[in-house]
Amino acid sequence: MNIPGQGIFQIEYLVCDVNGTLAIDGVLLPGISTVIKKIQDRLKVFLITANSHAKQSIIDFELGIEAKIIQKGNESQQKKDFISQLGPEKVIAIGQGANDSEMLKEAAIGICVFSEEGTSIDAIMSSDVVVKDGLTALKLVQNPMRLVATLRR
Repeated sequence: MNIPGQGIFQIEYLVCDVNGTLAIDGVLLPGISTVIKKIQDRLKVFLITANSHAKQSIIDFELGIEAKIIQKGNESQQKKDFISQLGPEKVIAIGQGANDSEMLKEAAIGICVFSEEGTSIDAIMSSDVVVKDGLTALKLVQNPMRLVATLRR
């Protein structure tokens, strides 16, 4: 993806927070499964979560992805470290909570979503793009020219 004024991005990974971003109260938002399955043809998709609602195994089954469950405490750093291990220059990250802010900042492209759970001002300020919901964020990833249009300088 060539973003004028920012350079060429060779994205290999999509890392998504789950609760508040792709799911509400532990239940996937409508349309999420369909779009993620299409994205998996082009990118390796990771889910990263503290499993707050203890329903992650259901979501994993629906998406065919085994989420990385992080430990309670220092969640922001754990998410950032995961992005660092993948190679931040190869990652698009999507999130909305305060504990997502560091991963959004670390990733080549951070997308913050507005959520029924609320959206952290830290997540907003750490992102490159802010969108209305998780489905819209995934559609940006699915249609990268939309990201180019938004991020070009």
